[in-house]
Amino acid sequence: MRSDTLAVVLAGGLARRMGGGDKPLRTLAGRPLLDHLLDRLTPQVAGVVLNANGDPARFASYGLPVIADGLPDHPGPLAGILAALDHAAAAHPDLDWVLSVTGDAPFIPADLAARLHAAREQAGVKLACARSAGQTHPPIGLWPVALREELRAALLAGERKIDRWTARFGCAHADWPAEPIDPFFNANTPEDLDAAEALIARDA
Repeated sequence: MRSDTLAVVLAGGLARRMGGGDKPLRTLAGRPLLDHLLDRLTPQVAGVVLNANGDPARFASYGLPVIADGLPDHPGPLAGILAALDHAAAAHPDLDWVLSVTGDAPFIPADLAARLHAAREQAGVKLACARSAGQTHPPIGLWPVALREELRAALLAGERKIDRWTARFGCAHADWPAEPIDPFFNANTPEDLDAAEALIARDA
């Protein structure tokens, strides 16, 4: 467990491909996607917050802080990451890092935080993100709280692409295999949920 790291689940998207609503609350194997994710994420970090816009009461049963984007008009995952960095600075000044994960990734690896930190340290850079089978996953990454003002300035200037912003500071990659299950499988559509159900049934 990384005692210096706060995790944020990015659940602020509009879920257009899922038909609207909250993707993390869609059911997978009889439980919400978010439950599967939290089972894997919570033991790795000092705490977890949810980034979601709108009425936070829909997540009340989880007992976790729900933080909204600080910028209007749904500017994307970078805004959720900034909200988490601001929350960490205000509520957890002893935590220097934020680990971001997407709310539609039920199979994240149990060593995500540890391996992202190791990749960053080995490369000697400030940032790290996950990669599987050669494909990078920019929203699943490690962020220093110390860069929050730089991120805020970039967002206010119109930046929306995660990998373009992280390239300014250097971003290491931690690699995972995509078999038998890609740990960064994300359920963007109802068909993806069906595929995830099949994966769980296969490995049950």
